[in-house]
This record gives sequence, structure tokens and C-alpha cells, in this order.
Amino acid sequence: MRLTTKGRFAVTAMIDLGMRHQRGPVTLAGISERQRISLSYLEQLFGRLRRQGIVDSVRGPGGGYTLAQPMDAISVASIIRAVDEPIDATQCGGLGNCHDDRECMTHDLWMSLNARIYEYLESVHLGDLVRKQIQKEADEALGKTEAKRHDRHVIGSAELKAVAHG
Repeated sequence: MRLTTKGRFAVTAMIDLGMRHQRGPVTLAGISERQRISLSYLEQLFGRLRRQGIVDSVRGPGGGYTLAQPMDAISVASIIRAVDEPIDATQCGGLGNCHDDRECMTHDLWMSLNARIYEYLESVHLGDLVRKQIQKEADEALGKTEAKRHDRHVIGSAELKAVAHG
């Protein structure tokens, strides 16, 4: 079982949109460039997201996409469902016909896992992911600033005296 690029790219693109939506519509070309996702692929994904009422499109100059709902109302599960991404640990696609048209011995186990995965993805919202990403970028920027400060060593008067008498 794995989440394919369709689901991963949809969630990634939605985080990108969520981080920038307050400044106005966000272009798919911008998301494509920042996230290195094909523009045509994003167009397909956002068409599906728009049809499911997760994003709105704005046409014309300055157009792009905006969120159709508050970030804290958009679950990761709803994003994945919107792009038709199945998350299924069973071999039978949940049909129960994996062993001679009957359920295999582990069918209930995998169905329970599916339920837990969706439960978890339903509990994680776009707002959570956006806030984490903003904090991560702030921490990284601070880390780079701190590293630059450590690279510039200011020689104090005690060190100058040591060098002069040394």
C-alpha cells in the first residue's frame, strides 16, 4: 500500500496554496515552479479540487486559485479523495473477493488499517500543515542567520592583547 504521486502532489500543492492564499489568487505556474510539479499535472489536480469545492478559480489578469473553504476545514483525506486517490491496503480493493471470490484470511486486518489511515488523514487539516511549514521555514531562516553570526567571529580586546603579546 502506498500513496501515489497524485495524492502527494495534491497535498503538497495545497500546502503551497495555503501558505500564499492571503495575498490573493495563486497561480499554478508559481506552484509548479516552487514545488517542481508539472503544470499540466497541476491543472488536472486543481480541476478535480475545484469540482469538489476545495478551491476556487479566478480568471483573468491576476487570476489563479484560492481556497474555497477555511484551511482548518480542509482535511488531508478530503484532498486525497478529491483527486480520486484510493488508499487501500487490501488486494481486492475492499471487495472481499481476494481468495477464490471470498475474503482472504487477512481481509479484516487490512480493512481496519484502511479505516485507521482515513481516520488519521481526516484528523489532519491543511491549516495544521501550513502552520508547521511556515514554522519550519522560519526556523530554517533563523538557523541560517545564526550560522552566519557564528561565521563572523569578532575579536575581543583580550584576544588582541594575546596576539600582540604572543
